[in-house]
Amino acid sequence: MEITSSENHVSRESRLVGIWLLSVAALIILMVIVGGLTRLTDSGLSITEWRPVTGALPPLSQADWLSEFDKYKAIPEYQLVNKGFSLEEFKYIYWWEWAHRQLGRVIGLVYFFPFVFFLMRGFIARQHILPLTGIFFLGGLQGFMGWYMVQSGLTDRVDVSQYRLAMHLGLALIIFCLIFWQALRLLQPAQAAAVRSRQIYFGYFLIFMVFMQSLLGALVAGLNAGKTYTDWPFMDGDLIPSGLVDMQPVMDNFFENHLTVQFDHRIGAYLLLVLVIAHFWSQVKTGAPTRMTAGLLMLGVIGQAVLGIITLMLAVPMHLGALHQLGAVFVLAIAVFHIYKLRHTPFLPQAV
Repeated sequence: MEITSSENHVSRESRLVGIWLLSVAALIILMVIVGGLTRLTDSGLSITEWRPVTGALPPLSQADWLSEFDKYKAIPEYQLVNKGFSLEEFKYIYWWEWAHRQLGRVIGLVYFFPFVFFLMRGFIARQHILPLTGIFFLGGLQGFMGWYMVQSGLTDRVDVSQYRLAMHLGLALIIFCLIFWQALRLLQPAQAAAVRSRQIYFGYFLIFMVFMQSLLGALVAGLNAGKTYTDWPFMDGDLIPSGLVDMQPVMDNFFENHLTVQFDHRIGAYLLLVLVIAHFWSQVKTGAPTRMTAGLLMLGVIGQAVLGIITLMLAVPMHLGALHQLGAVFVLAIAVFHIYKLRHTPFLPQAV
């Protein structure tokens, strides 16, 4: 296998930029947790307007609170689900959504100002400028995507669209992966760049599978499908429940049918578990130096699967639901770290 060398020295400037990126990645993890809790507390529709700047200030007087409450009373969620809510109950869900949006603003500022500073000081190498600029614009898109999601629940629904929820989470995970990857490039510059192999392609496939499993989880959350069928290993009393394709057209079942969406999430977990175990075994069998990160990925998937089962059987209590979503981000981070190591290892086994 052909190996090409590259510089492994980490300068002070690169270290500072890498630490900054890891800090932003940590804030995104926190954002995912707060977003999950906002969803689990049904707080996402409590703020009915998108005010990126002026919305940073919460209601400061009783009149302001009553005005916000009146806006909430005009949407279907209040009229059909929460009618009779007291002002104090409204404040509880309002603070969750406000905290979620405020954290988004904080992340934007924590990204933008250090980026400009490092750029002006020449700390950022030329090859990193374009990716880091692109990430900033993706962050702006994510803010719009959050409002696009909320908007879906303000008129004809009592909840946000599960499609838009999955898009919102998916974009957050993509941004997280890009930032984490850039941090790895700065803090652990490669000693070698390996020629592509089946192991590397399989590593990318595992990232794709973890990402898709997270999107399936978002569909489950969007439909509240995790609280509907809580038996395991059976589902609705059967290994393969009836009613999986009862909706017409058939494709709607994969996005609208509570039974099918949860079943797909389960099957995705089983498949991912088999894949990471097989990958780890192939790494051990060939003595690959990346077998440790492959083993870490396998343990992460196993832990996430066990946590998912417990969360399901307890009908998704808030703390376990949030922990399960956090686990998904950590598994994705391990998968990204593993593929980074696969790409820059002096020995890559050929068998998958």
